[in-house]
Amino acid sequence: MTKAAGKRATPADIPVAGVFHGHTDSHPELPVDSDVDSTGHFHGPLHLRWRYIYVVFLGGVFGTTARYMFSLWIPRTDGLPVPTLAVNLFGAFLLGLLLERMVVSGPDHGWLRLARLHFGTGFLGAFTTYSSFAVETVLLTDSGRLGMAVLYLVATIVGGVLLCAAGIQVGGRKSW
Repeated sequence: MTKAAGKRATPADIPVAGVFHGHTDSHPELPVDSDVDSTGHFHGPLHLRWRYIYVVFLGGVFGTTARYMFSLWIPRTDGLPVPTLAVNLFGAFLLGLLLERMVVSGPDHGWLRLARLHFGTGFLGAFTTYSSFAVETVLLTDSGRLGMAVLYLVATIVGGVLLCAAGIQVGGRKSW
């Protein structure tokens, strides 16, 4: 707020273009990044704001629970870690779908930003599991199942990319 008028400052009110509360924009010709709101006030990175930390945390709680429930539903096999593979592939599809729907819905502000952070970073970040994927790949290799480890590695990475692309295609359809 400006002191004199009692109203919010606009970028036109800022005396030096590209300078927000002592933080200088080194490339003012580029679009303003998400660390600076539309009023020109610098709020710092999103990951340091409690509001956004909370929505990511809450999404993570639900995502972790969903992963656990999903992995109970998928049968375990003696070879390939099917539950983790299924979770990661399904999560890759959902992330592509979600992010594409958000892109076509408008700029990353307000409730769209909260939804992206809650469902994308929080829920799907916790739902998918790189750590289990890495550990299971190492365990397969250490147990002498190099072929199975390579199959798991390729299926997860290539399948994840393809399913994310499929999610983007589905999310970009205008029939929503």
